[in-house]
Amino acid sequence: MSDSMRDPREEFRDEPLPSQEQDQPGSTEETEPEPDHGETEYVGHDRLRGRHALITGGDSGIGRAVAIAFAREGADVAIAHLPDEQGDADDTLEAVRREGRTAVSIAGDLRDEQFATDVVSRTREGLGGLDILVLNAAFQHDIDDFGELRTDDIRSVFETNLLGTMVTARAAYPDLEPSASIIVTSSIQAFQPSPGLIDYAMTKAALVAFVKALAEEAGPRGIRVNTVAPGPVWTPLIPATGWSAEKLKSFGRDTPLGRPAQPSELAGAYVYLASDEATTYVSGAVLPVTGGKAL
Repeated sequence: MSDSMRDPREEFRDEPLPSQEQDQPGSTEETEPEPDHGETEYVGHDRLRGRHALITGGDSGIGRAVAIAFAREGADVAIAHLPDEQGDADDTLEAVRREGRTAVSIAGDLRDEQFATDVVSRTREGLGGLDILVLNAAFQHDIDDFGELRTDDIRSVFETNLLGTMVTARAAYPDLEPSASIIVTSSIQAFQPSPGLIDYAMTKAALVAFVKALAEEAGPRGIRVNTVAPGPVWTPLIPATGWSAEKLKSFGRDTPLGRPAQPSELAGAYVYLASDEATTYVSGAVLPVTGGKAL
């Protein structure tokens, strides 16, 4: 096998994930092992030169990996995140700026309609435009028994994953130009829902419907709308979900490739969907990055 060829079973393979627990929303520094966001290996090819991107949930995990990749592809990047995530956000901003790109941090809670609306105008002011909207922010929590599911937790999941996503998209939509791209983070949970993530899975299934419907309306305006459906990905959200040590130990081991993904392994999917070079005819699509699990 050539030195340039990499066995996907062995990439990032490590011992079973150690027992750990975090409070929501989770911190990269406290996540063991620390997720890989492509800091050392992602190589850009100017696919997004001159573009302006807003990434919600861009402080850590998939959002940070996408921010780094976009910057290395030539885009300026704004990230929206919770105030408690400012430490992670600062690290993401530093990574973007190292590529010579403009980076903007916008702290707030997307469950707040005013913030979810204002984040768009603040991005345009900070970057000078908005061409790529990545709606990635999400909340999940483990449920032991459906009968004990708390209404407040349902609201947090629905308002973050659905309301925040739709309000931000609604605010951006009227002024998007032809060639703009909207990319939503769905999940394999939309197609293979787990009982312990029932409310989260519901929102991710709804986001697939949202993408398909909006792609139909946006197409005549030259705006593409797509979604990435990740499988198990090692991010700070995972140890903050409330899973047992045994569940963490086996996280992602049930995929055909036998391991969870690292955030860096998702970044290329978002670059592909954002890039005119690669995808001027892809819209309304669900792009799975699942380690071989079927949707």
